[in-house]
Amino acid sequence: MPIDATLPYDDQNIFAKILRGEIPSQRVYEDDWAIAFHDIAPQAPVHLLVIPRGPYVSWDDFSERAPAEDIAGFVRAVGRVARDHGLVAPGYRLLANVGGHGGQEVAHLHVHLFGGHPLGPMLAR
Repeated sequence: MPIDATLPYDDQNIFAKILRGEIPSQRVYEDDWAIAFHDIAPQAPVHLLVIPRGPYVSWDDFSERAPAEDIAGFVRAVGRVARDHGLVAPGYRLLANVGGHGGQEVAHLHVHLFGGHPLGPMLAR
């Protein structure tokens, strides 16, 4: 169910619990700014999620409130995960859903990395 990205951060969301180690995940990367793990319902041969360690509801919240160091660290982490998984040369899709119309389902900023085969059109027509 899509969430309202304008609401305050809820530290009981599933990604906050993954960050705290309360829920297991198949982590493939972590540093001071982000963690990355396999999506539990992959939509492509490679489907990874990258989340910041900070309490940000959405890309909008992150871009407005995060310090420059957090933004740079997170963006670099996303790039590193893509490179580490061999996605750059063949190409990949980077997706961040925001709010109800964007289809955001978890109230913690997360970026999807899709790859491993041609992905087709960006949006269903």
